[in-house]
Amino acid sequence: MLCRMSFLLIVAVIGFAAVPREEKWVSLFDGKDLKGWDTYLQMPIGLNKDPHGVFSVVKDGGENVIRVSGEDIGALTTKQEYTNYHLQLQFRWGQQTWGPKKGKKKDSGLLYHSVGPNGADWGAWMRSQEMQIQEGDCGDYWGCAGGVASVPAVKKSDSEYVYRAGADLYTFRADDKIGRHCIKGVDAEKVSGEWNTVDLYCHGDTSVHVINGKVVMVLYHLGQVEGGQVSPLVKGKIQLQSEGAEVFYKQVKIQSIDRIPAGMLKPL
Repeated sequence: MLCRMSFLLIVAVIGFAAVPREEKWVSLFDGKDLKGWDTYLQMPIGLNKDPHGVFSVVKDGGENVIRVSGEDIGALTTKQEYTNYHLQLQFRWGQQTWGPKKGKKKDSGLLYHSVGPNGADWGAWMRSQEMQIQEGDCGDYWGCAGGVASVPAVKKSDSEYVYRAGADLYTFRADDKIGRHCIKGVDAEKVSGEWNTVDLYCHGDTSVHVINGKVVMVLYHLGQVEGGQVSPLVKGKIQLQSEGAEVFYKQVKIQSIDRIPAGMLKPL
């Protein structure tokens, strides 16, 4: 009996050790206001000025949510930087579209490891890695203002690469003919207007894009390029884009992790 109990204890300890340690969730949106965030809108508006009320807190279905109108191009940005974390949020599309995006796919984005000056990318966003939030394209990767990532992908054409676990590894960067965009491996978004759950796992120089519980992309060697040289980009602020479409966000929360769950990482 003692031997059996010892064996079970060893199994339990091994099993426990295999589970990533996750700290308690920390809310980035308290449901009341946008405390803890900055706003930046394309010049001449700039930092923490929002004359058209692009970013606000509104009632939706009995709860307070963040509304991003999309009227002006820019971002809602955390004041704090983060590294080695699991971020989770929910989003749904509204009805309005604006300017060049009017009548087109509704567009936003989750920018992570955001560093450097505001407006570095398209006059609106910081250098960062983007987890695309756009109708039909949720989970795509874009490198913003020098963001770089290596992704296992299948080449469909000179300008189209699609994520596939175990495929050849391509490095996506704006200063290379491959470009800075990789398409997610599977479409997991719900019908427009329904709430979607987004999970982003970041640890070291690896990240995982998850839409509604489905892994749609794994990214490696996250970095930034400047003067032709690549250095790691593994820490930074979080930005929610305003990009010509009305979108709502809620339950934005984050927790520290000591690794990415092994089941999400496929062998290269």
